[in-house]
Order: sequence, then structure tokens, then C-alpha cells
Amino acid sequence: MIGTIVNTVCIIAGTITGTLLHKGIKERYKTTLYNGLGLTCLAIGLNATISHLHDSEYPVLFIVSLCLGGVIGSAIDIDGRFKRLVIKHSKGKENNLAEGLSTAILLYCIGPLSMLGPVISALKGDNTLLYTNSTLDLVSSTVFASTYGIGMIFAAPVLFCWQGMFYMITKLSSSAISNELMAELLIIGGLMITSSGLSLLNIKDCKTLNYLPSLVIPILWYLLISLI
Repeated sequence: MIGTIVNTVCIIAGTITGTLLHKGIKERYKTTLYNGLGLTCLAIGLNATISHLHDSEYPVLFIVSLCLGGVIGSAIDIDGRFKRLVIKHSKGKENNLAEGLSTAILLYCIGPLSMLGPVISALKGDNTLLYTNSTLDLVSSTVFASTYGIGMIFAAPVLFCWQGMFYMITKLSSSAISNELMAELLIIGGLMITSSGLSLLNIKDCKTLNYLPSLVIPILWYLLISLI
């Protein structure tokens, strides 16, 4: 778990650093950073999706997962509930905090390094991927916090729990997370990150968090297949 701990600490450190710089950055530069984050999300998201499409055993599974998961998420209104919760606790001072926090959580958690890292760490004791991810998150968390403020620090415990879940599942059963299942999760996760990028660039608000249930569909599918 040392790799996950380092990753979490880097996000906290980056957030504190970015917050200290927050008031010293002029509005036009914040807009530039904002657009940069959006372009980064597009690049990382599309790369994660495209690079893993050929690994998919069921090419239409991610489509079904996104459609079904999106309907479930919309019915529950995950995106709306999350934004209202954040705005309530920020007392209206950070109107964009909810959007920034949701984007940061997706960017930190739903990516090849963040998902494969704890698996490899549990199997081989190799934290190289997590250390690499920590460096990237240190930079991105600084940029996020310089734009959205100290509230971005709440992404750190979410990352710790997310990576910790992959680590513990792998420790308990090394065959529980297959390469095929990981590929499906990365395809869907990549599209969700891309969706966040579109929102950051004010191109289209896809209410990305409503698609979170999509990540559960492939897990249920592979569980069903294993029982047949």
C-alpha cells in the first residue's frame, strides 16, 4: 500500500501548493489553466479508450454499459446530488468546485496507472506505476487547486479508497480482476474522462457522474460469465 499512500500524499501536497498560488493567479491565466485541464482530460481519456479497444473480448459491452449505467445514474441523479452536496458544504463560495472535484476524482482514479498500479503492487510488490502516477497527480492537483481552491483536497481520500479497493481485491484473489475486465473498465473510464474534458471546455455538459454505474456493468457481466 506504500505506493497508494505516496500517491495520496502527493495529491494533498499539490492541493496545498495550488491553493497558496490560487489568489496570486490572474483571471485570464486561470481560464488558460481551465482550458488546459480540459484538453488534458480529452487526451488522457481518448488514449485510455482507444488503446484498450483491441483488448475487449466483447466490443459492444462498453456501449451497453454506458447506456444502461447512464440511465441508472440519471434516475438516481448522481451528478446533481453530488454538485448540490458540494455547493452546500462550500456555502456557495466555490460555484465551480463540484465540477472541478468530480473531474479531478475521475482523472485521478479512472486511468491506467491508477487502476493497474495497485494491482501490480499487490501481485509483484512493484510500485513503479503508482510512483509515476503520483508525480502526474502532484502536478495536476496543483493546477486544479490553483483554479478551484482547497476543496480539491477531498479527492485524496477518494483516491486512497479507490486504489485500496483494487489492492485488497487483488491480494484476496489474484484472478478476480482479469486483463479482459480491466480493459473494459479502462475503455469506459477513458470515455468518462473525455466527457469531463468536454464539460471543462464548455463544449457539452454530459453530467459525467451519472455514468458511474457503467463501471459496475462489466464487473457483473464477467461475474455472470464465470458462473455459467
